[in-house]
Order: sequence, then structure tokens, then C-alpha cells
Amino acid sequence: MQADSVAKNSKTGGMEYWQKIIIILCLGWVAIWIYRTVLTPIFPEIQGTIGQHSDAEMGLIASFYFFAYTGMQIPAGILVDKFGKKVVLIPGFLLFTIAALVIGNATSLSMIYLGSLLAGIGCGSYYGSAYSLSSENIPAERRGLSTAIINSGSAIGMGIGLIASSFFVKSLQMDWQLMLYMIAAILLIMVLVFAIVIKTPQTAPKPVTQAAAAPVEDVPVPVAGGKKNLFTGKMIAAYVIYFATCYGYYMVVTWLPSFLQQERGFEGVAIGFSSALVAFSAIPGALFFSRMSDKFRDRKIGLIIFLELCAAVMLILTVIAPNSTILLIGLVLYGLLGKLAVEPILISYVADNAPKTGYGTSFGVFNFFGMSSSVIAPFLTGVISDQMGSKVMGFYISAIILVVGTAIFFMANMKKNK
Repeated sequence: MQADSVAKNSKTGGMEYWQKIIIILCLGWVAIWIYRTVLTPIFPEIQGTIGQHSDAEMGLIASFYFFAYTGMQIPAGILVDKFGKKVVLIPGFLLFTIAALVIGNATSLSMIYLGSLLAGIGCGSYYGSAYSLSSENIPAERRGLSTAIINSGSAIGMGIGLIASSFFVKSLQMDWQLMLYMIAAILLIMVLVFAIVIKTPQTAPKPVTQAAAAPVEDVPVPVAGGKKNLFTGKMIAAYVIYFATCYGYYMVVTWLPSFLQQERGFEGVAIGFSSALVAFSAIPGALFFSRMSDKFRDRKIGLIIFLELCAAVMLILTVIAPNSTILLIGLVLYGLLGKLAVEPILISYVADNAPKTGYGTSFGVFNFFGMSSSVIAPFLTGVISDQMGSKVMGFYISAIILVVGTAIFFMANMKKNK
């Protein structure tokens, strides 16, 4: 009878707790990525308020955000393991909300830098909390596909942010500040959703037996295994390839709208729509390849290597394309085969190899190495653009880094297998 009660408590309206986790984590990424991409298409309008600045200075808006976001990964992961996901996640999103309001009221670039820094700190609470929840609650045989569904929120949010800012601000001439107020409202709604759905020790059902003890509670997990298990050959390989993957992706996210407008002649809403192709095409790619990784778990490493090399080729195709049609094909294929397609498989790979009692710390370290590239890529590509008058070299550098990272990942796993 007690076991039946547990089952009923973990289900509401026919939906199990782990399925609710998938939905709310997907929505969390939607909110985050609307913010991350809403500013880049409207840099000219922002400069109409704060004054003219170089590409390198505008690129620092993203770099400040990612600097704070990256710096929070390991501390947030440790806090998640010590205090629980809910305790870390909700205050982080409240700070994120304040940051959006700071940027919306900015009258100078330094004020936008401050808001970006605060947004990065607040948003930095999300990754470790999200993937600790998913890794502990989602059945292992469904982890790859479930993670892809969660990550599809990134693509949806990216598409919404790019298209909405281009349409409302560029086409309808709406004040760019209103976009930030809308984002603040969305973030407050997400805080309420997290508070209601994520279980705490007081509200979660207590398992009756060890066999029935599915990890449905948001309870602190002790860190075990030590630093050694976080820096095995396979884990280091995962950190390296994730760094390379994120470098190219965040270079594209930050500078693709500007590249299309200044170097390819795209105008108005076409800028946001074309940039959003990367996001929308990523959704079917992520779902398909993550399903393949669940079905053929012994071929996960080969699938990662294949996708990363294809993504590098698509980055180069984007800049050497002789016309807009081929350029758009390159963007669609980059989305289909790039970061959002490979990331669920990498997360599943980390979950397979990380210490099982310290997921928050493990994913914090993993995301720290990956996101450290996002601090470098926006600013470095801006500097390249200022010096060379073109962002083409930024795409080439991204492709080279991706190939090198993939080679290191391949050698590390071959050595381990031998």
C-alpha cells in the first residue's frame, strides 16, 4: 500500500515527476536563451541609446555575461550538491530578473556590462541544478532523448530571441528596452514554476524500500570520489571537446546576425530569421541523434566525433558560400549537426563517466570548461573584426579549434579502450 502511495505521489494527472522535470528544464532554457540572443540583432539600436562603440566593446557585453556564468559553474555545482537544487536555482533566477531590468534601464555601456555580469551570476545557478535533476530522476535508458528535449529549449529560446528582437525592434520600431522588460516577466514566471514543481524534502514522498527509492527528492547529494574522478582521461577529453564545441557556437550566436547584415547584405527581419535557422534545425537533429545514442550506446563516442567534424565543415561552408542559398544550407546543417545535436550525447557521456554521487559538481566542472570558451569567442571575434574589417577569420578559427578538440577526444578514448 505504501509503495502504491509513492507511485501515486510521483504522478499527477498521468505525468510522472521525471517527465515534469523535462518540461520545466526545457522552459528554463527557453527563458535563458531568449535573453542570450535578444540583444545581438539590435546592437545598432542599443548604440542609439548609449552611443557608438567598436565591435570589440559590443562583444564584451556577451563576454561579461559568459565570464560571470562560467565562474559560477563550479561553485554552483558544489552548492547544489550541498544544499539542493531548489535552494540554488530560485535565488539565481531572481538575480537574473534584476539583471534584465538593469539592462533595460541602461543609459551607458558600462551599465549594460554590469547587468550582463549580474545576469551571468544569476544564470550560472541553472546548469548544475538542471542536469543534476535530470541525471538523478530520468531513467538511464531514456537519458539521451530526454536531455535532447530539455536542450531543445535552447534552440526554441534562441529562435524566439533572434526573431522577436529583429521583428519588434527593427520592423515595428519598438523601443529595445521593452524586450528586456518582457524577459524579466518571463523569468519571474519561471521562478514560480520552479517553486511549485521541484520537490523539496518536506513535500517529496519518502521511499519505503531501497528498491522503490527512485531519486525523486531534491535532497543534497554528498560529493564522493574526490577530485581524481573529475579528472580522469575520459572526463578531461569531455572538457576539451566541449570547450571546442562551445567556442564555435557562441561565436555564431554573438556575431552571426552582424555578419549577415554587414558582410552578406541581409536586412530587417531576414537577419533574425536566417540566424534562427541554426536553432530551429537543431531540434530535429538533437532528437534524432540523441535517440541513436540511446539505442546504440556502445557507439556513442563515434557519433560524437562524426557530429563534431561535420559541424567544423559547416562553419567553413558558411563563410565560403558563393551565394545566400548555400550559406543558408550551411547554417541549417550546422544547426542539425552542431552543438545542440551533440550536447545531449556529451551530457550522457559525462553522466556515464562522472562520480555518481556528485553530479552537481561534475556537471559544474564540465560546463565551466565548455563555457570558458564563450568568454573568449565574442571578444576575440570582435577584435578580429575591428582589425581585419571582417568576421570571416573568426569562423575559420572556430573550425580549427573544433577539429583539434575532436582529435584530442578521439585519442583519449582510443587510449582508454586499448
